[in-house]
Amino acid sequence: MLTNHAKLLSFFAEIKKVTGRKKLQKMIYIMQASGYPFQEKYQFHIYGPYSEELTLRMEELCNLGFIDEEKEDMSHYVQYIYEITDEGLKFLNQIQPDMPDFTVEAKLLQQESARFLELTATMLYFQDLSRQEIEQKVHDVKPKQKYSPEEMEKAWGLIDKLRYTG
Repeated sequence: MLTNHAKLLSFFAEIKKVTGRKKLQKMIYIMQASGYPFQEKYQFHIYGPYSEELTLRMEELCNLGFIDEEKEDMSHYVQYIYEITDEGLKFLNQIQPDMPDFTVEAKLLQQESARFLELTATMLYFQDLSRQEIEQKVHDVKPKQKYSPEEMEKAWGLIDKLRYTG
């Protein structure tokens, strides 16, 4: 019943903490698009792929006391910090969802900025297009971001590292 919630908890058990809702959305999307068995449905939104399901699951995990959500006032906006709780770890140990080891991949994503993950997630969202078409699409849908060729190359490198063939 709570298998998809447990999969999210397994993600947090590996990385411990995520700073920012946008970053969390992009990390889970990138893992899913790379072949890892997360089940959230995504649609394209202002900041790239977005999942209302993920937002609701996170709210439920917080309400159950399995994830701690801390709000940090950043003067012009509020930043959210998510961290697994001891109760969340206990629940995870009871459920033990069938997930491959993704420790290295999750930590690679965690060290990147939300801006860079937005680029990578957007590229993966259009993965049915050719490489050249993807890069053009990114510039078309995100003109204000002004992603550089170097950022695109770095994103392609990350995408190649993350492909799960399980």
